[in-house]
Amino acid sequence: MPSDPRAAVAAIVRDYHADADIPKLLARLDAVCAETADTAALIAAVEPHRDLHEVAGPVYERVVEREPQNAAALVALANAYWLTGRGPDVVGEIASRALAADPANRAAWHLWALTEPSPRGRMQRWHQVTTRYPDDKLAQAALADNAAAVAGAENDPVAMKLAIATYEVLLATATSEQETSALTTALTTLRKWKA
Repeated sequence: MPSDPRAAVAAIVRDYHADADIPKLLARLDAVCAETADTAALIAAVEPHRDLHEVAGPVYERVVEREPQNAAALVALANAYWLTGRGPDVVGEIASRALAADPANRAAWHLWALTEPSPRGRMQRWHQVTTRYPDDKLAQAALADNAAAVAGAENDPVAMKLAIATYEVLLATATSEQETSALTTALTTLRKWKA
């Protein structure tokens, strides 16, 4: 077992930045995963490199093999998969597993909503997320954007009302001049829409 999985992963990442050798990266990560029995240590080792999805994905695959009900690990794996183009079916299935493991995991709810392929279904999922987390500005913005898209694509006045109402909530809680300006512009445009 490596004496320090964090140092081992850091060295692997340094070498990967130097040589960009994906097969070598994957083989070395696999070796560290196999040699590190402590799952918490493995998670701690990859955490500083979580934004490198080619690093995080393979490590979290191993973590999820060990702990299939670890919602945080499932979310990290789903996120890595999403950002490397695995697609909504695979990522949505993992997000659903994370929700089953921990129904309070907000990130799992976000991934679940994001991966719905149907625009109307995605709007409905974001509506569920905002109902569950009424102060979640990111979910509100996603709901408003998706409702506006559905309204425009399907000539749906109900979706347009939802988009406008959600943007109004965001405007009422805007904390910067830039946010206020962008939301005001969006609302002005949407209010001119005719079904």
